[in-house]
Amino acid sequence: MPTDLSTSLKTWQERIQRELWQQVIPFWLNHSLDWQCGGYFNCLDRNGQRYDDKKYVWLQGRQVWMLARLCRSYPEHSDQHRWVEAVQLGLHFLRRFAYRPQDQRVYFCLSREGQPVYLQRKIFSECFYVMALAECSRLFGDPNLMQEAERVFAAIWSWVGGSPSHPLPLGRPHWPGSPAVSELAIPMILLNVIGELAGSYPEQEQWCLARIRLHHRRELNLVLETVALDGSLLNTPEGRLLNPGHAIEAGWFLLEYGERIGDPQGSLRTMALEMIAGSLEVGWDAEYGGLFYFLDREGYSPVQLEWSLKLWWPNCEALVATLAAYGMTGSLEWWQRFEQVANYTFARFPDPEYGEWFGYLDRQGRVSQRFKGGPYKGCFHVPRALMLADQWLSYALDQQGVNPQNKRR
Repeated sequence: MPTDLSTSLKTWQERIQRELWQQVIPFWLNHSLDWQCGGYFNCLDRNGQRYDDKKYVWLQGRQVWMLARLCRSYPEHSDQHRWVEAVQLGLHFLRRFAYRPQDQRVYFCLSREGQPVYLQRKIFSECFYVMALAECSRLFGDPNLMQEAERVFAAIWSWVGGSPSHPLPLGRPHWPGSPAVSELAIPMILLNVIGELAGSYPEQEQWCLARIRLHHRRELNLVLETVALDGSLLNTPEGRLLNPGHAIEAGWFLLEYGERIGDPQGSLRTMALEMIAGSLEVGWDAEYGGLFYFLDREGYSPVQLEWSLKLWWPNCEALVATLAAYGMTGSLEWWQRFEQVANYTFARFPDPEYGEWFGYLDRQGRVSQRFKGGPYKGCFHVPRALMLADQWLSYALDQQGVNPQNKRR
């Protein structure tokens, strides 16, 4: 490894570790834990002050997963005991209030005390509930938690596995004028959830892969957010929609999946790398930097008025995806892509004064909303990206004999 690249790897790792341990995790531990009612406060202003007591369940599940994964990934960390207590606080709240055993649905939003506020007609609350249970099962050595996670996953699959466009059990009827479509978010999140479970799910995995392939249009070098069920293109705003962050995230999920199951022909890796590279190419703002939120494949103005915002999570996903691609291929092109994303992300999103990251910037990179937590932003994308980046950098250094610690879990 060239000396300058080795130095750059170590410099980035030190910066990422400082951000994770000094700025991001302390913000959530200091401001989000509700020791009175259980669970976590989600709606936190720039300085951590609460502006709403409602608790969004998919963020509760994400935070449980995140803290539990930290516990397993860094068992010697001095805050281990504090993390475990925080995990238990969130897990107990979830299992007591979020889950409805009569139909295995999981609420989207609860009051501070745990009373139902809103039930979404989507599967994401259930998916992150499953991920939280599965990770806690490994952390605490409790097989009952994994069994519960697998039961809820079976329910999720029964809702969407046969009818991904209009899952009737979720209260989403199929109206005659609405075409049946495939949405990338469904197979992407299910493939991720399957990776957290202990059982074998070959049928479900193959379904997810087949669906993702429909969205990856090699002839266009694009990943489409919505296609017809047979994979054909739709000439509508929904059918032309590009979501670079989702596409990049799906790509690195595929990279991880291929590594986990074995990919002797390299077909999964090839597709994943094409998805990530193509989405970075089309999604990167050449004028101001950062990833666009939405684009139209034909160049029309996206109907989403927030299309040009630079959000935290697409750039976080790109950090992980480019580092994973570099770690798996050793290609300097992927390292250069990582530095392009990292230089923008670390210059714009972190808040050195109060910790954590801003979530929403305008196209020029100026802060649009100052809050650190809200209905869609919690203790997940930023710490997950930093944790995985730290592990991939350790892996890269370990491969070169520079770092004896390979922290990948």
